Amino acid sequence: MAAHYHAVVWIDHREARIFHFNAAKAERISVHADRPARHLHHKAGVIGSGHAPEDQEFFERIAAAISDAGIVLVTGPANAKTELLKHIERCTPELRTRIAAVETVDHPTDGQLLDHARRY
Repeated sequence: MAAHYHAVVWIDHREARIFHFNAAKAERISVHADRPARHLHHKAGVIGSGHAPEDQEFFERIAAAISDAGIVLVTGPANAKTELLKHIERCTPELRTRIAAVETVDHPTDGQLLDHARRY
């Protein structure tokens, strides 16, 4: 993907859609979580937060998929995008300098996501 300088990531806890693009074309990569987050409920008197642990391997595969991008936009509907950013800051801080923005975006089509990213 050396011909593409820009990348956009749309992420939730189940999947990440990654596009490497330039003015002429785009290439899509899908990364799926090995352990999609389950909705857990905290019960009174039980130790623990009631939240499933973050899937670090999922975040690592996403970071590897965007490692050659010059500028990256990270989007998504909930806090998975923030968790990805924390993972990148902790494990690949040089990649963090190439992330232009992190934005909340619900569930766009691939075309809407690329149109949004091209504004950066």
